[in-house]
Amino acid sequence: MITRIVKLEFQEDRIEDFLSFFDTIKHIVNEFPGCFGMKLYQDIDRPTIVMTYSHWDNQASLDKYRNSEQFGMIWPKIKPWFDAKPEAWSVSAYFNGFELE
Repeated sequence: MITRIVKLEFQEDRIEDFLSFFDTIKHIVNEFPGCFGMKLYQDIDRPTIVMTYSHWDNQASLDKYRNSEQFGMIWPKIKPWFDAKPEAWSVSAYFNGFELE
C-alpha cells in the first residue's frame, strides 16, 4: 500500500471555489478502484493551502486514476486556480502510531 500526499496552493479568491467543487467530486477519488480512502487537510495558518492524503493499493492503481477520464475532468478545472506549482509525494509508512489508520 502507498500513501499519496498532494499539496495544492490556491489563489486567495479561489479557495472557496475549490472547496465547493471538491465537495461535488470527492467521492470520485474516494471510490476509485484501488483507492482505500482520501482526506483533505487545510492549513490552519494559510487556508489557501490544502493537501490531499489518500491510500492506494499500489502505484499502478494510482497511475490508473491519474490517467482516468475522471482525473482528466478534475485537474483542468482546478489548475487555473493554483497560486503555486502543486507538489506530490508517494510514500510508504515507516512507522504508524495511529491505531485506526
